[in-house]
Amino acid sequence: MDSTLLLAGLAGSAFLSATVLPGSSELALGGVLLAAPQLWLPALLIATVANSAGSLTSFWLGRRVPPRPLPPRAANWFARFGPAALLLSWVPLLGDALPLAAGWLRLPWLACAAWIAVGKFARYAVLVAGMLWLGGAR
Repeated sequence: MDSTLLLAGLAGSAFLSATVLPGSSELALGGVLLAAPQLWLPALLIATVANSAGSLTSFWLGRRVPPRPLPPRAANWFARFGPAALLLSWVPLLGDALPLAAGWLRLPWLACAAWIAVGKFARYAVLVAGMLWLGGAR
């Protein structure tokens, strides 16, 4: 299969998977690595950027909602960790809500974008390393 098509499909899956829409960018990334393991670096970078962009779309949508007080537990959590809480934006279900809440709380977007990208990159790097290791162990 054409590498451009593989990477474009990965980008679409990664972007949509970071929104409230259902999806599994991990499966798409695994599929790319099985089909073309030599594409590990572009696949890692594309998955990270596209998934981060999806989370930033949720962040932007959160900014569109008029601010209101959060429940005390959530407000305390964001007050304690701030944008660094978005390091967990890769976690299934919880991760979809965190960027939305961060936007709603008007947290600084650049710091949020950085923490989102670090979390997404770390998750995908572990997946890529595991896939390459398993592939090399055959």
